[in-house]
Amino acid sequence: MLKVGLFIPCYIDQFYPQVGIATLELLEKLGVNISYPGNQTCCGQPMANSGFECYSKDTYKLFVKNFQDYDYIVSPSGSCVYHVRQYFNIIEQNEQVGHIRKNTFELCDFIANVLGDPDFDASFHKKVGLHQSCHGLRGLRLGECSEMVAEPFSITESQLRKVKGIDLVALKRKDECCGFGGTFAIAEEAISVKMGKDRLADHVEHGVEVITGGDMSCLMHLEGLVKRSSQPVEVKHVAEILNSQC
Repeated sequence: MLKVGLFIPCYIDQFYPQVGIATLELLEKLGVNISYPGNQTCCGQPMANSGFECYSKDTYKLFVKNFQDYDYIVSPSGSCVYHVRQYFNIIEQNEQVGHIRKNTFELCDFIANVLGDPDFDASFHKKVGLHQSCHGLRGLRLGECSEMVAEPFSITESQLRKVKGIDLVALKRKDECCGFGGTFAIAEEAISVKMGKDRLADHVEHGVEVITGGDMSCLMHLEGLVKRSSQPVEVKHVAEILNSQC
């Protein structure tokens, strides 16, 4: 049986623990031998985004130490997974680092391409809009981007379509950035907010009840705008919907 390590990003651990719990429960339902290394911390992305990647090397090495003995590492965050795959190249490339970079997967990608795309028993009777993050689409290739001439596909959407009762809405600009961009939201606040409002408006215009996605960081940004504008919209990570019975 595969030995799988669960990586929960720091912001999910601190602000959205229910997403980590839903991810764990979903993988257990799918028969995964999943463990949570208790000494895990951040993947190092915030430092790298802020121009201080040289100070993140010890964080990268700790990540490798915590997860090197697992066959796969799974996380409910496309941006963190992309960071591990792409940016751990600044530390010594030994066998353990290579293994980590190759075998760290975003949740839906893991279900589809490692577990063999199994069916699961979930139900969610609401009108849902899917926000596809830039790191997931353009980094991990979890879906087709509008700027590419290619057949349309979305790994996240394909998992959501297995959920009974879900009404998955077709948005006008399904792969547009929400404006979060990590520390971009702090350094370029006005632009970030305007981009987020545009994305939120697309969901609201289509009568969406719940906005979902594979990156809680993007959803956190949209949730802040939802609350400030008092929109009747919920925000839920895709793991919560795939693990739902309602």
